[in-house]
Amino acid sequence: MEKFDYKEFINRNIGFVTEEQQHQIQSSKIFVCGVGGMGGACVNSLARMGIEDITIADIDDFELSNINRQVFANTDTLGKSKVFSTQEQLLKLNPNINITSYEKDWPDSLDQICDKNKIIINGTDDILATLLIYRKAKMHGCTVIDAYASPLPSVYVVKPDDPRPEETLNFPTIGKSLDEITSDDIDVCVLKEIEFVMTHSSSVKYIDIEIAAEYMAGKRSRMSIAPMVIATGNMMAYEVLFAILNKPSGADNKGYFWNPYKGKIEKPRNPLLAFFIKALVRRFLNKLLKDI
Repeated sequence: MEKFDYKEFINRNIGFVTEEQQHQIQSSKIFVCGVGGMGGACVNSLARMGIEDITIADIDDFELSNINRQVFANTDTLGKSKVFSTQEQLLKLNPNINITSYEKDWPDSLDQICDKNKIIINGTDDILATLLIYRKAKMHGCTVIDAYASPLPSVYVVKPDDPRPEETLNFPTIGKSLDEITSDDIDVCVLKEIEFVMTHSSSVKYIDIEIAAEYMAGKRSRMSIAPMVIATGNMMAYEVLFAILNKPSGADNKGYFWNPYKGKIEKPRNPLLAFFIKALVRRFLNKLLKDI
């Protein structure tokens, strides 16, 4: 078997980045919380990009329904821990990667994680976990790279001094400790995110509305398909690259959507137009949920 050689491994990166920049990439420290869909696709690209210090966390095992979109899910990993299966696969890409892995204990170690890793990928789909990540990230001066629950690939970047998503999206959790947040609050958070996605993108044109309504009502899992999920993970990986190299990007704390159906980028609308569209979206969502 050919011996692993880092310089040969990353040889084709040079030209997109300089050798000096590749050294920056190699020595970067990244935390990926959730290594299923978006997070798994992102960490896959980060490892192939040459990052050699990665912390990962996930509480779940791989299931059959994950295989349609999660890059480390396959018939060999079914029923196995996502985090340790991912670790095993990353070490096959680069045996020199320093990987720190957490399962259910990651929230207890989040202060330590944030002290070490100043760039965080949020690959979770849990509201409370997301709120915890963002609050700790602000305390520790970390940048969080995230995506909306959207049928179009999306990405946004929240720097330490930026408003938290709960502020941007006007969640009912503002000012509440995590143990004060109710299940009703969480339901409203989900609706607020959907409202934002529908107001600021053409996402609604590309999904089955009845099935989407069942998801909003908690009657089915979120819809996901491989090209959308994996594209989102790679958009997040690009933002990691830009953050490492201190390069500007097109994403801010409100982010953007990529519409592959039209071949264009959709950015949040201006506030005046968004005000009127949001009113229509709320009316539409209320009617949709009442009809279920």
